[in-house]
Amino acid sequence: MKLIILFGPQAVGKMTVGQHLATITDLKLFHNHMSIDFVSQFFDYGTPSGKRLVSLIRQEIFEEVSKSELKGIIFTFVWAFDLQSDWDYIEKVSNLFESRGGTVYYVELEADLEERKRRNRTENRLLHKPSKRDLKWSEDELVTTYEKHRLNSLPGEITKDHYIRISNRDLSAEKVAELIKERFEL
Repeated sequence: MKLIILFGPQAVGKMTVGQHLATITDLKLFHNHMSIDFVSQFFDYGTPSGKRLVSLIRQEIFEEVSKSELKGIIFTFVWAFDLQSDWDYIEKVSNLFESRGGTVYYVELEADLEERKRRNRTENRLLHKPSKRDLKWSEDELVTTYEKHRLNSLPGEITKDHYIRISNRDLSAEKVAELIKERFEL
């Protein structure tokens, strides 16, 4: 069982890279908006009810996948490195898979703010993430989060065995997926 945690700031390309990686590895993609946008039909994600339900859905998916016969799962996540709660969450999810004999791979993507603003408006993103279709709100959230949190790691901060950081500003999602597959022999 493999867990790929594909992380980085909003609109860096996590979902699109994950889509291509899923295609070339037979791993299943669980991008973070699958739970967020589902719950948002009932409760805003920022509310206690919204956060609780998103957390519950994710945990149940992870529980079932980690003990299944699936080859593995790709999970996308915006990791705020300045929040201990995000570190704790990644550790909790990783421990679940590792406790059941799985291997966790950490893939960090980075691109500058202007490129991410451009990607925030792409057809694929808007097709798969209904909450991002309000472009003004989505870009404002992207910029606000960028100003408020550190969304990429510092050099040497992540010390996991299976870790790669990719600057994907000038790389296609297909190329990034190939790099990940080759690096981790998926």
